Amino acid sequence: MREAWIIDAARTPRGIGRAEKGALSLVHPQRILSTVLKALGDRNGLNTDDIDDVIIGCFAQVGGQGGCIARLAALDAGWGNQPPGFTVNRYCGSGLTAVNQAAMGIWSGAQHLVIGGGIEQMSSTPAVSQPTLFDCGNSRLRALHAQTHQGICADLIASMESVSRQELDTFAYHSQQRAAAAIEVGAFVRSMVPVYHNDGSLALDRDEYNRPDTTIERLAGLKPAFEGLLDIELDANGLTYRQLLERDYKGVEVHHVHHGGNSSGIVDGAGAVVLASPEYARAHGLKPRARIRAIATAGGSPELMLDAPVAAACKALKSAGMAIDDIDLFEVNEAFAVVPILFMRALGIDHAKVNVAGGSIALGHPIGATGAILVGTLLDELERRDLSTGLVTLCTGGGMAPAVIIERI
Repeated sequence: MREAWIIDAARTPRGIGRAEKGALSLVHPQRILSTVLKALGDRNGLNTDDIDDVIIGCFAQVGGQGGCIARLAALDAGWGNQPPGFTVNRYCGSGLTAVNQAAMGIWSGAQHLVIGGGIEQMSSTPAVSQPTLFDCGNSRLRALHAQTHQGICADLIASMESVSRQELDTFAYHSQQRAAAAIEVGAFVRSMVPVYHNDGSLALDRDEYNRPDTTIERLAGLKPAFEGLLDIELDANGLTYRQLLERDYKGVEVHHVHHGGNSSGIVDGAGAVVLASPEYARAHGLKPRARIRAIATAGGSPELMLDAPVAAACKALKSAGMAIDDIDLFEVNEAFAVVPILFMRALGIDHAKVNVAGGSIALGHPIGATGAILVGTLLDELERRDLSTGLVTLCTGGGMAPAVIIERI
């Protein structure tokens, strides 16, 4: 089988995703992404005319993120006319899907140098966090699959699987502590590139969302975030999430246990990964940091929405001919604390191997970018700890999950 090598990975800092409040909210999203692309090109001496494709994940492809942001950001990076680009949407898994698509292009032999990454400026797309139905108004689909709100799904799954508020808050506390420790020792320095305004002034050079002073007591005092969504009228017929839950999960008592402190943060950010074929890398003096061992995508329950990462991980492991114990570190996106908790429970994984530098609860989740960012975070941690293999996976809207296994070279 052909190999796909990871040459490098980079990301921006994650800025608070609130208009006028976050440091990246006034930077054009094309510019946020082009900052990462330019940094990767410059520090690896890439001949950008050789780039076969720039594949970028983005969920909210509207406004400044509209058009084909992959191509537009490549142009903004000063890469000339040659590198083409296309944009993909797999909700929260968009960035990792882009990286996996890049690997597939190289595996096929049709491509030799591909960029996979993601971007999300959540401060400019407030509709992303609104309590809208995932069926986009398709009543026929709704009759088949009642796709509610992800936060309600998180509470529903926690209730069905007997995951307590205390367990969720404890996990969230550890995410904050691990992120703070990683920042303290400079664990993100290699991958992070600062973002500047058009006038050359600094926009952001550090992660902005994390709260290192978080305590268990403070988390315990936060009110549940999603209970108030149950009775919001979602259409002209007065449909509510409570009605949908009563239809499909009659008799299940939902305990509302997720809140802003044990759920992922709303942030702006971008990340990207350079992948190359061994032949191209050797011919052009590019030193690989890792190889892609396997990729996978799995579908799960659209109604529960957050339960596919286990299936995706198992699918990737089977493809690689590996067992769960062969993986040294895991990055499981912390969309909600219940997701990595159940991932660890289902596969018998010690928390010491999962999200060792913190996760989206502490650092934020720029939806389309997170998967690509996590690949870089995982690679940095494998190198920092002198370990070999790692796995990344994320739950996504619609009940899906992509996954990738990487191995250091």
